[in-house]
Amino acid sequence: MAGEVWILGATGRVGRAAAARLADRGVDLVLVGRDRDSLQKVVPGQSKVIVANGVEQMTADIARERPAVVVNLLGRYGETAVPIARACMPGGHYVDLANDLAAFSQVFALHREAIDAGSTLITGAGFGVLATEALVIKLCEDRPTPERVRVDALASVATDAGVLGAALGATIVDVLVTGGRGYQDGRMVRARLGSGVRIHPLPDGQQVKSGVVPTGELLAAQRASGAPNVSATSALAPTSPVVRAVLPLFAVLLSIPGLRRLAVRRLAGVRVKAAPRPRTHSWGHAVITWPDGSTRKGWLRTDDAMDYTADVITETATRLGRGEGPAGVYTPAAAFGPDLAIAANGTFLLDQ
Repeated sequence: MAGEVWILGATGRVGRAAAARLADRGVDLVLVGRDRDSLQKVVPGQSKVIVANGVEQMTADIARERPAVVVNLLGRYGETAVPIARACMPGGHYVDLANDLAAFSQVFALHREAIDAGSTLITGAGFGVLATEALVIKLCEDRPTPERVRVDALASVATDAGVLGAALGATIVDVLVTGGRGYQDGRMVRARLGSGVRIHPLPDGQQVKSGVVPTGELLAAQRASGAPNVSATSALAPTSPVVRAVLPLFAVLLSIPGLRRLAVRRLAGVRVKAAPRPRTHSWGHAVITWPDGSTRKGWLRTDDAMDYTADVITETATRLGRGEGPAGVYTPAAAFGPDLAIAANGTFLLDQ
């Protein structure tokens, strides 16, 4: 593996875990952020640290130092993804955890630019996108284009004590404002946030609810399958009838810039208690239906979804550092195939 791997946002849970895993693989690691002391505690003595105050300084440092791979874990991907990805080009590679429709569209708009630059840009390199996209590719192998696809990202995550933070607060507000989405007859259409509630009996005997959300899983599943009708649900969606009833009002209010900023600040300061993950496993789920009425179903089993995300980042960054990715913009399984999900410690249970 030639060149440095830079991690932006390494002091968060996924960043710390991915940095430790990459250091164990002997990667030439550089941690970039605002606080030197916090960065130095991530993998003591096994990484270089660069202090940078803000995205503008980070992009300048990337453009000057030319790392082999940049891992963007900063959040706020609608603001950070494009400038950081562009700073990696030409020749450098990029990976992030974006999982919202706006950020996905912005990064995919760089596809031709990345091809011309000989760079690979991977977006959505986390549990939800890979666990569902890999299933869709696997189930559609050697089959014609399906008529209908449904994917469900059923995360189970242990909660660390602390505050939500600005990045997560902004994500929650953006999801509320955007509302649900789906594909009908090849067109993206609106759907009510939290609608399409399903109760999933899981292969391990447990169960979980999910509802419609506007996530990158939807786009990844449509691109992977080519199906004209696609839906995506998440276990993180608001499924309570009372909550869903008031969501349209919240969406209208939070679309006002001043109220949006206030809501993000308030959410960022909300303190959460430590709690174990609610279910033994996290699951990706997909149901594929073809025009002749035939159907295939499958699951991808992982443990804690955040730990799996760290494994996905580690495996993706390692492969990018070895120059294995195709030039252009991709989601993880589209770039490296569905077996990336296994390499990141997932297990397929197909036709169940």
